[in-house]
Amino acid sequence: MMATAALKAIRRHYPEADITFAVGGWSRQAIEFHTDLNHILDTGQAAMPVKRLGGFWNMVSALRLGSYDIAVSLVRSPLMSLAVGLSGIPIRAGISSGWRGFGYTHKAPTSPADVRPEAQIYLDVVAALGINTEGCYVNLPVPPEATAYISDFLTRRGIKGPYLVVNPAGGSNPGMAMHSKRWPPESFAQVADALAKAYGWQVVLLAGPDDSGIVNTVRSQMQAHTTTFIGELSFPQIAALTSQAALYIGNDTGLTHIAAASGAPTVTVFGPSDPARYAPYTPRALALWKSVALDQGGVQQTQQMQWDWTRDGIQPEDALQQIHTFIETPGNTQ
Repeated sequence: MMATAALKAIRRHYPEADITFAVGGWSRQAIEFHTDLNHILDTGQAAMPVKRLGGFWNMVSALRLGSYDIAVSLVRSPLMSLAVGLSGIPIRAGISSGWRGFGYTHKAPTSPADVRPEAQIYLDVVAALGINTEGCYVNLPVPPEATAYISDFLTRRGIKGPYLVVNPAGGSNPGMAMHSKRWPPESFAQVADALAKAYGWQVVLLAGPDDSGIVNTVRSQMQAHTTTFIGELSFPQIAALTSQAALYIGNDTGLTHIAAASGAPTVTVFGPSDPARYAPYTPRALALWKSVALDQGGVQQTQQMQWDWTRDGIQPEDALQQIHTFIETPGNTQ
């Protein structure tokens, strides 16, 4: 999702271009319906396919066979830099973190100590090609058929007025598992109850197919009536659901970034990951975080941190104060 800001800038600059998006099989369903894309290059199930010799040469071969004019790499890996360098593509732009950008003809310098949004760093790569990136944010156009499906789906489930979407899960993908990123279920329950009472919203609990446990825990601690969607919706349908929500609240996880990219007013609860790096890159987003010292190298270095939400994290009372201010700011809610 963070790459969609760069994608928007590229498509705006090259409206007639044939654009291929290279993405892992685990993530492709979240992006393959984006209207700025022409093709998907599935790089397999591995989070970083070039780490294995076979995957490395498959990547080089795929890039060579594509007969591409420009390659834009948003990966810091020196192996990806080498793969792109061996591709034969004449114009190659990428992140240059230390010496890792040796395979690129156009480099966007950064370092692990450069604490700013990942999406902004990606935009720097595009800017290195002379492309204007002003006004480009993460985005995920919702297919009309998904919007129609969700409208009918919500009616059938008895949701007829403004609704709040809460996703208490996340923190797990092929690259890592970091369940410490999850705000405690009782915190989600307290905040959702307070918002439902204050604004008259219905509450939708949203999660993936393996997250019924945490959703049921949140629901059991709530007083407000809830409707649960656990593994029922495709990614386009999730984007449609969140795009029509009065507000979305979730952890720093993939579904939260989909919600923000869909245009939903988004509240993200951060713990052992830095919102200055990983907050959704969109104007209608609020990052909730209690400032705490984190390793400057990024989330990969903080995943072993002994995180304690009671000691280190934001509490529901503080979160609600910030959410109310966010809601009451013109233009932030539906």
